[in-house]
Amino acid sequence: MPAARRPRRLTIVLAQWCPHCVPLSVKHGRRLARELRVPLRILDIDRGRQEAAADRIVRDHGDASPDYLIPQVFLEWTDGDVQHLLTGFSEQVPRTDRAWRDLFASDWFRSARRELRA
Repeated sequence: MPAARRPRRLTIVLAQWCPHCVPLSVKHGRRLARELRVPLRILDIDRGRQEAAADRIVRDHGDASPDYLIPQVFLEWTDGDVQHLLTGFSEQVPRTDRAWRDLFASDWFRSARRELRA
């Protein structure tokens, strides 16, 4: 029987200058990674190799456009699947904060936590 699919890593694509990203999404990302019991990877779009990895994950699994929105958050699974969880909003920072709070209040999040406890 194959091993059960489990979360492997949480990735946040961000920029240090972005108020939707730092400290807001870093703080929420740390909490989400802790709750899901996975490491947190931060990819900064302004840092060489990180930028290439960020562009790749956004292009392949996120909300891609030539000048894509940040932050974007992805959950990587042990079976190789990558799940896009959140894209920040270009409106005021409280709108992105609300998206994070909605994620933590979602049925998906409650279900994921239950599965991890089982």
